[in-house]
Amino acid sequence: MILHRLSALNALHVVLASASPRRREILRDVVGVECDIAPSAFAENLPHEDYDGAAAYARATAWMKAMDVYENWDANERGSEMPDVIIGADTVVESADGTTMEKPADAASATAMLRALSRSESKVHTGVAIIGGKISKKTGKIYGKSFSETTRVEFAELKAEEIAAYVATKEPYDKAGGYGIQGPAAVFIRGIVGDYFNVMGLPAHAFARELESMIDDVVEHA
Repeated sequence: MILHRLSALNALHVVLASASPRRREILRDVVGVECDIAPSAFAENLPHEDYDGAAAYARATAWMKAMDVYENWDANERGSEMPDVIIGADTVVESADGTTMEKPADAASATAMLRALSRSESKVHTGVAIIGGKISKKTGKIYGKSFSETTRVEFAELKAEEIAAYVATKEPYDKAGGYGIQGPAAVFIRGIVGDYFNVMGLPAHAFARELESMIDDVVEHA
């Protein structure tokens, strides 16, 4: 899908507006895109009630993250001019009862999230935003797009001692829903329907599809 365009893409300056090592790994090792990291300072505090569901919320948050990096890019501070491509992403988990789960604040909230996910099917929504930085600066109009991808995840029944042992690893604290599918929590999951990488934090197929549709315009203004 995008493999034949990687030489042109990797000649561009691509920035990921996230400190997530998992997203960088997916971009580099799966999609094949090299990038620099410029974490967004956006507070991720959009009111959930303003959006039509968890997927829309994740999509909006991803856009705000990418826009934060775009609007606050300082060439002198960063040591480079405006990037060609800025990527924002946000992942949330929607429990079976419709509750939107972000990152747990402490052991108690991580435990509550895992209890809610136990013996149920939840949804993982990742919102992604792609902004053409230079083309936006040159035209004076934001050039970009956003989308979301959803993967269904089925959890086995979790024993209290299993949850406690996992929370004790401290792995849940920086992960939406309190777990990471690529780590020890993989043994809790009976199956998924959809993109595995979406659960990790970036939907590889959908991202490649959407980025490919932008490449020619971005290259023209590089």
